[in-house]
Amino acid sequence: MHVISELSQLLFPTRCYGCNAIGISICSNCRREWHPHYYLTHIQGLRVNSAILYSPTASRIILAAKENGLKGADELIIEAIVHVLNSANFGKHNVRLVPIPSSANNRRRRGRSFIPDLCNEISKRTSIPVIPALQILRKVQDQSTLSAKARASNMHGAFGIAENIYPRGDVILIDDIVTTGATVSEAARALNAHGFRVLGSVTACLAQPLR
Repeated sequence: MHVISELSQLLFPTRCYGCNAIGISICSNCRREWHPHYYLTHIQGLRVNSAILYSPTASRIILAAKENGLKGADELIIEAIVHVLNSANFGKHNVRLVPIPSSANNRRRRGRSFIPDLCNEISKRTSIPVIPALQILRKVQDQSTLSAKARASNMHGAFGIAENIYPRGDVILIDDIVTTGATVSEAARALNAHGFRVLGSVTACLAQPLR
């Protein structure tokens, strides 16, 4: 088995998710940028709690998880979100986690639901239940190239409540990154409109300044 492992490393060497350097899954330089802290901001009255300031390194790690399905990159995002949940003092509330859902196209392309799947692992580590309360009601554009105003328009009315889901306890939205806040704001609006009480959102990354 040791020989097979060495041969595998020769053919497919481990590379840093942040800079692609051969060695380990995250090198010391990238670890300095991907080091969970605790950042609190507010978007349209919604409390947003984040672990990492968004950077080119963070972007590559998120893409490695979201688009390439690399488990080590998943682990970095999971650890960051768990760190924030432990730092944000939600313990006095009977909270549940609500993941931002993936579109049907993205689920098919990636072979999984990115944030919902990560949320299930986060739930195991924190003992906070997951409630898949949100569904996407209509097609939305890729947000990455849109302005803040266009993002808000793109997401307006995009979320609804999934079938057979009813308000129960306080909820926290979970996502990988907040940039303008359009997605989490619309998700919170949909949940609040149907009787849920959204305490805030937790994300791995925070774009600074929000754009």
